[in-house]
Amino acid sequence: MAPPDGFTLVEMTLVTALLGIVSAVAIPLMGRAQHAAMEASTIGSLRAIHGAQVTYAETCGGSYYAPSIVWLARPPRPGQAGFISPEFTANTTDRYVYRIRFSSGPTAATAPATCNGLRSGRAVPSYFVGADSIQGGNRSPYRHFGVNASGAIYESTRRIGVTLTGPPPPPARPIR
Repeated sequence: MAPPDGFTLVEMTLVTALLGIVSAVAIPLMGRAQHAAMEASTIGSLRAIHGAQVTYAETCGGSYYAPSIVWLARPPRPGQAGFISPEFTANTTDRYVYRIRFSSGPTAATAPATCNGLRSGRAVPSYFVGADSIQGGNRSPYRHFGVNASGAIYESTRRIGVTLTGPPPPPARPIR
């Protein structure tokens, strides 16, 4: 006698239950991994902007920083690349679930003209770049980040206000 074709109701129920258990474990883990990847990418963006500002100050700005992302993106000579990746084109950029915002300090009257066409007295001695979750406000599980000319990247459970020099106020703390 040949075995019956197909699966029994008990076998199908068992497979469905096992798939449900595996899904219940895997889906939250995937969400946390995606969340960590978005935070890492955002921190990388802050580092890239800070690195572009340092390069700008050392090679183009006479030790002063660009007053905006637009000036960081502007090349020193036609046919050359700007100081920052082309994905950054404005002082406010949305990437994944973060809004990255650039704020400049006051212009410096003693700043020289720069290699990419910024007139004298228009460069700045300080800046701040913040990154805030655009999902859920302050109750969001996403951290908020910030960096200024010091190069230290700070994290906080709340939005970090523009801090042109020194560390931002608590609860912000440097990322180790």
